[in-house]
Amino acid sequence: MVKSPVWFITGCSSGIGRALAQAVLSAGHRVVLTARTIDTLQPLATRYPGNSLVLPLDVTKAEQIHEAVTIAESHFGSIDVLVNNAGVGYIAAVEEGQEEEIRWQFEANFFGPAALTRAVLPGMRERGQGTIVNVSSVAGFIGMMGMGYYSASKFALEGLTEALWQEIEPLGLKAMLVELGGFRTGMAQRGKTSDPISAYLQTAGAVRQYVQGMPEESIAGDPDRAAIAILHAVDEKTLTRRLVLGTDAYAGIMGKLATLQQEYAASEAVARSTDFVSVDPGITPFSLQ
Repeated sequence: MVKSPVWFITGCSSGIGRALAQAVLSAGHRVVLTARTIDTLQPLATRYPGNSLVLPLDVTKAEQIHEAVTIAESHFGSIDVLVNNAGVGYIAAVEEGQEEEIRWQFEANFFGPAALTRAVLPGMRERGQGTIVNVSSVAGFIGMMGMGYYSASKFALEGLTEALWQEIEPLGLKAMLVELGGFRTGMAQRGKTSDPISAYLQTAGAVRQYVQGMPEESIAGDPDRAAIAILHAVDEKTLTRRLVLGTDAYAGIMGKLATLQQEYAASEAVARSTDFVSVDPGITPFSLQ
């Protein structure tokens, strides 16, 4: 009998992670449910006792990552889908940023997912199959004032994932970016903010005020629908490399693409003017994507 795939999902206590865990379990798949605090995971795991495993995991702790992956592979025999969903938010103008919070932002949003990816890849390579899903944001494609450090952490995750799929697709493995817009996950309320500097009240300060004062019911994104979209995308034989979720994310990304096309086209002559005239640039690493 063919066993159902094993998903390892971080940040399952709420939001997209919780909705995705529910959707995957409902589909009959097996799930390793992880979160820093696991109390809220027990009721979900109780409904699917044979297909679920609850493990505590703070993705900023290297020893917990190693332990969780080892236990999961021992319990289920494999990890077939890793979903790096856990993340944190920090609202601050660049000048307002504090070192401790900036590093906290990157530990959770970039270094944690990178470490988990490295931890699961040996098993996936050995079996010749596996999928890594990195949950990013529209802010990982569009730098946003007041969210520069959050955007930077997600830009880093996107760059890593673009390199990753070039490296692992020839091995039969897959990687996908999920670029989220606004969803009703409560993340804004759980995030951190900096002490404001008055010079930025009309820019970063306006973003802070908007995000903190936004009623949850005004946010269009439905986590349950996002979860179904991710599940279906992973189940497809040909995995999309980028999955944009949310009308706001799609509009923002398409708008930036149009702007970039114009800006880069305008600089073509300058770009070409900086080459040695006697050298044919040929194929570069940048053309291999």
